[in-house]
Amino acid sequence: MNFVRTGLLLAALTGLFLAVGYLIGGQVGLVLAFVFSIAMNAFSYWNADKMVLSMHGAEQVDEHSAPEFYHLVEGLARNAGLPMPKVFIMHEDQPNAFATGRNPENAAVAATTGLISRLSQEELAGVMAHELTHIRNRDTLTMTITATIAGAISMLANFALFFGGRSRDNPLGIVGSIAMMILAPLAAMLVQMAISRTREYAADRGGAQICGHPLWLASALHKIDDAAHHIGNETAEANPATAHMFIINPLSGERMDNLFTTHPSTENRIAALQQMAAETGASAPLSTPASTDPANVRGEAGDARPGPWSIAGRQRQRGPWE
Repeated sequence: MNFVRTGLLLAALTGLFLAVGYLIGGQVGLVLAFVFSIAMNAFSYWNADKMVLSMHGAEQVDEHSAPEFYHLVEGLARNAGLPMPKVFIMHEDQPNAFATGRNPENAAVAATTGLISRLSQEELAGVMAHELTHIRNRDTLTMTITATIAGAISMLANFALFFGGRSRDNPLGIVGSIAMMILAPLAAMLVQMAISRTREYAADRGGAQICGHPLWLASALHKIDDAAHHIGNETAEANPATAHMFIINPLSGERMDNLFTTHPSTENRIAALQQMAAETGASAPLSTPASTDPANVRGEAGDARPGPWSIAGRQRQRGPWE
């Protein structure tokens, strides 16, 4: 199903890209856009994850620079039956995270400094388990390529007004150019929305199973959503096509790009996790493995000097459902 969904998504976004090319240059523009779309899809498959990480200024860390965070991800990946992904830190105060990569063997997880500093270890485990579920479900290829192509559509649509309206090959003229400049990015966002909602619910449930306790993730979602309304994310605002990749929409809502959200209601996601906890026993973990208990995730580097992004030494912040 993920393979079919990815194919349909790429086909829809590629179709939008071709339409803008036709608008700008007629048949010649269509052919050029077609050739460029093939090259862009191939490039995105192999390099889009690196591009997205670079857009957000993500810095790779290891067991020496961020021992506790690294080993937390390592333990969760082991419980999920996944290869160890690369681990990145984004220098943003807004708590948030995303996963990327074309497959589980070439995956990465990225968290903001705000996420590590503002969440308890239990909540952090819930968030990273959610992101690992995206990797296990192979959502990351869809998410990453979508961000790349949607961004290209927005950029190309802006050119339509300046170049398409004056082209004699343009079948719609200046009015069509203006319409395409507005509608093409909105259509790309709608495609992102269509696949995002069920994907997030599935990742929430999978993340709760991996970390062992649905309420850890529920508490984290509550904190992240609340913070996202008060703490800006300048990098995400500058690259709104990547907003759907984050666990919570990082956009402030001050931009038109946030007119349609790519995420389901946080309240509904929390309610689903609370129901899951009630079905399995709300007062106790779901049989939390020792390797993912935040109190035990230290690894061999547990006595190493904490790196600049280590969560060692922080006071635990209990979530409202703990």
